[in-house]
Amino acid sequence: MADHKNPWKTLNGKMVYENQWIRVDEYNVINPSGNKGIYGKVSFKGRAVGILPVDDEMNTWLVGQFRYTLDEYSWEIPMGAVPFDETYEEGAKRELKEETGLDCQKLEFLCKIHTSNSVTDEVGMTYLATALSEGETEFDDTEDITVMKLPFKEALDMVMDGRITDSLSVAAILKYARIKAL
Repeated sequence: MADHKNPWKTLNGKMVYENQWIRVDEYNVINPSGNKGIYGKVSFKGRAVGILPVDDEMNTWLVGQFRYTLDEYSWEIPMGAVPFDETYEEGAKRELKEETGLDCQKLEFLCKIHTSNSVTDEVGMTYLATALSEGETEFDDTEDITVMKLPFKEALDMVMDGRITDSLSVAAILKYARIKAL
């Protein structure tokens, strides 16, 4: 893959919008066919992390919440933003605790994904959390979350029949299913 050269040329760029979560930049470019155009990029103020908790009986936990951007309810693995001054692993443990009340003694990397590489430079990391103990949730004020414990196989079925569509969730669940040869 290192042999591929960037066919895009950036002429100039400017920030067009920013808030505490995102920044949107617009670039004047020469596209791969040699024509002038514009390109927009969304950059996040944190990094994405998703956590797939699995207990000794092959149960997992999903979180459900209404997603404003989609205008629909979404079932997902626990996830959130990791500030740049926190490691992915620290953020994963924090988000798992906040959203499910679970603490984990073991955290293993599952996969890295680009959440929507045509419009954002966001990178998402997913982890498997095991050796779990249950406690109290610590939801953010923007979260109205339902926590559901279910057999992992049911979560996999939810991916396969389209009830789970979030990219971090789909990637983590399918990767773990492949590891377990399910």
